[in-house]
Amino acid sequence: MTDLPALSLGLGKPPAETRVVVAMSGGVDSSVAAGLLRHAGYDVVGITLQLYDHGAAIGRKGACCAGADIHDARRVAERLGIPHYVLDYEERFRKAVMEDFAQEYASGRTPIPCVRCNERVKFRDLMATAREIGGDALATGHYVRRVEGPNGPELHRAADADRDQSYFLFATTRDQLDYLRFPLGHLDKAETRRIAASLDLPVADKPDSQDICFVPTGGYAAVVERLAPGAAEPGDIVHRDGRILGRHRGIINFTVGQRRGLELVDPAAPGEPLYVVRLDAPARRVVVGPRGALAVASMTLSDVNWLDETPARASARPVSVKLRSAMAPAPATVRLDAGSGTVQLHRPALGVAPGQACVFYDEDRVLGGGWIAATLAAAAA
Repeated sequence: MTDLPALSLGLGKPPAETRVVVAMSGGVDSSVAAGLLRHAGYDVVGITLQLYDHGAAIGRKGACCAGADIHDARRVAERLGIPHYVLDYEERFRKAVMEDFAQEYASGRTPIPCVRCNERVKFRDLMATAREIGGDALATGHYVRRVEGPNGPELHRAADADRDQSYFLFATTRDQLDYLRFPLGHLDKAETRRIAASLDLPVADKPDSQDICFVPTGGYAAVVERLAPGAAEPGDIVHRDGRILGRHRGIINFTVGQRRGLELVDPAAPGEPLYVVRLDAPARRVVVGPRGALAVASMTLSDVNWLDETPARASARPVSVKLRSAMAPAPATVRLDAGSGTVQLHRPALGVAPGQACVFYDEDRVLGGGWIAATLAAAAA
């Protein structure tokens, strides 16, 4: 076995006397997290969550991919010699994540179910279970760093910027962060796979998942229509100046910034591509316009979570923000007011949609974030 990176959780007890519960999905990342902790001598307990019926998700009775992931997690646990349990969280996952996902799309918003899953299932329900079985910490395979700061633990971006998942963890509370550990935060994916091979884990070569777990085929509209009947009602495609340009088969098939699938020509500007600039769910209208109409100068946020010392009410705080997980942080100014907030971008951004997250950073540190409730076009700022 090649040398493995040193791992200390800083819990003040010898590893053998420290129980760490690991959320094991059956993938290589969480498996390596469990392997590193076991190799470091911790008392590791693996838990896998049964979250959804894969056959129902893809409309094929008897499909077994979710069951295969559970089987993989069990095989990893056997290889590591740790206890492993499977918990049925299907009902709570359906209510807290899947139904929320469908209602958000039906309301013309663009949801991020992975954030909801972390917020409402893994870092709430699973954390409570970990405490119940005597866990001193809950560890996951997320690529993000937990750093001890002068005022307590801080959430930082992963060392590998290409794998960083901090955007999806902005809703983590300070109390949760105190209990959480992220063993992979200092690694890149290649090193993670090398460690998996070194530990002889049966998932060392398992491909990464690419889609939302309960939308494995990528066809989210069918899932939304099943969970929210009536969400695919047809309506008008309208230019932002009010002209009706065509019909659509349901706003759930569109997101802000989308160009593909419109198949429209604006008679007033036949050579200019059209983009979705707004979704009007009550009127079942898809509002389109030129690319410049996508530019957003500011936005209002709801359900803001702040991980740093909370700034004075309505005071301006310079930050960097990410409006999508893959974008580079951009300069902005945020003002908070009793759980809500406003963000002024220093440079307009394109394709910002209600329902997405706006996450605040101070260099690599995650300060918090909130849900985009409304946007203000650059032209109107």
